[in-house]
Amino acid sequence: MTDHVLTLNAGSSSLKIGLFTAAAEPEVRATGAVERIGGAAALTLEDAAGATLGTRDLGEGGADHAGALDAALAMLREHFPEAGIAAVGHRVVHGGQDHDAPVRLDDAVLARLAELEPFAPLHQPHNLAGVRAARAAFPEAVQVACFDTAFHRHHPFVNDVFGLPRELYERGVRRYGFHGLSYDYIAGELARAHPALHAGRVAVAHLGNGASICGMVQGRSVASTMGFTALDGLPMGTRVGQLDPGVVLHLIEQEGMSAAEVTGMLYKRSGLLGLSGISNDMRTLEASDDPRADEAIAYFTFRIRREIGAMAAAMEGLDGIVFTGGIGENSARVRREVCAPMSWLGVALDAAANEAGAARIDAGGDVGVLVIPTDEERVIARAAAAALG
Repeated sequence: MTDHVLTLNAGSSSLKIGLFTAAAEPEVRATGAVERIGGAAALTLEDAAGATLGTRDLGEGGADHAGALDAALAMLREHFPEAGIAAVGHRVVHGGQDHDAPVRLDDAVLARLAELEPFAPLHQPHNLAGVRAARAAFPEAVQVACFDTAFHRHHPFVNDVFGLPRELYERGVRRYGFHGLSYDYIAGELARAHPALHAGRVAVAHLGNGASICGMVQGRSVASTMGFTALDGLPMGTRVGQLDPGVVLHLIEQEGMSAAEVTGMLYKRSGLLGLSGISNDMRTLEASDDPRADEAIAYFTFRIRREIGAMAAAMEGLDGIVFTGGIGENSARVRREVCAPMSWLGVALDAAANEAGAARIDAGGDVGVLVIPTDEERVIARAAAAALG
């Protein structure tokens, strides 16, 4: 048996896994995903080159995260019988005020993270369910939590606070920011491949079903569009993005909606889905001839431009823009509609490079524009391997 690192990214109805070598710079050996946990759950496992190793319909065996993990591990053992799991790295969305770096998980830390579930009700419980399942499956392995909030924990006060009574800030009502694992990876790639940009001021747009923008100065986060929860900032697949809090009061007081109904609307029936009435999937919207689809995309790209402008103000300048995430990496239309109207800020897009999905898509303006695929699992694997010494 040889030591390996397992990464787990548990969502509300999904579980992503990665098998890596336990090295200072881990090498991926396999990735897998279980989709539709609790329903018609299905497992897919791929090798490092992306070739499918196996698929399996899990049925009742994928009714919860523990069952999904058992099935994924069984398939891993079939294809990698020599791989012993020495450490398990977990994506945990919320680390609160206390955690600005990965941490080993024990009962006390797990209990503290469970107290943060009200801060991230649609993510944290499922992240911790994955932790509990992994602790049961690998009782001797080192368990490490990697936090989406950690990358943003050193913001200046003005980018960390709301204009609320100060005692609420002291009790944890503040801007946390999310997608930190993705931003951590992008910061590392900028340092490795684009050191001049890394040393400057970069707006990184993580665009997917969840979407946000991070302002980085010398590779450190100074501002994020996401705040207290993962609702704020950009419109997303089904999440509302920035919203006047008076709208929430109106929905409760005048429309008679309960807090639970408002929560369901803001998290699950808004964003691209709510605006278009068609889909939360950008590919579906781009293929549609319904004018509502174009309007939803126009609002999405307008808000991205607006927030990039805000990041330029927060950073006191702009040297680069990075697109990442499923939409950022794959939608030439979104990148074009974001960048084309921003010549006033020094952005010049190379149309042919953008359509071809090139890694660098600026036309030599003052602002470099890059497309960098993110790799959150690698960030988690690095932290888990480091915990092994």
